[in-house]
Amino acid sequence: MLDTMFYRPQGLLDQLTTLHQALTRSLTGDGTPDAIRSVAAGSFPGINVGRTTKTLEVYAFAPGLDAASIDVTVERGVLKISGERRGSAPGGDLKVQTYAAERPMGRFTRALTLPDDADTAKVEATYRDGVLRVSVGLQEAAQPTRIAVR
Repeated sequence: MLDTMFYRPQGLLDQLTTLHQALTRSLTGDGTPDAIRSVAAGSFPGINVGRTTKTLEVYAFAPGLDAASIDVTVERGVLKISGERRGSAPGGDLKVQTYAAERPMGRFTRALTLPDDADTAKVEATYRDGVLRVSVGLQEAAQPTRIAVR
């Protein structure tokens, strides 16, 4: 019992793993979302959201998908990205005993609440090189206007 209580990792990988676990526990508590993130860390697909003067840009990082398997919808001010990533064993139909499976598989859904100034009639989505780009236009009133000073 004392061996497990006072275990100190010896190898570099063990030390890094222990440090990573300690940081994760201290920053996110039990792994649930904190005040800034909308979902727990490690959710699939990972997303970046930004804004230009004319559009809201959403990038979802989902490599290995077919564009036809991705569904992008906007309903009542919520942008929803969903789809399915099918698993495949290396080597085709061979029976493979898996020791580690870190690649997410199966159905996924991510949802983002759009800001009030988003124009849901101006939504475009493209998928290229494993990155889904969704561009949502902003209403004309939300775009900055230059005021002439006299």
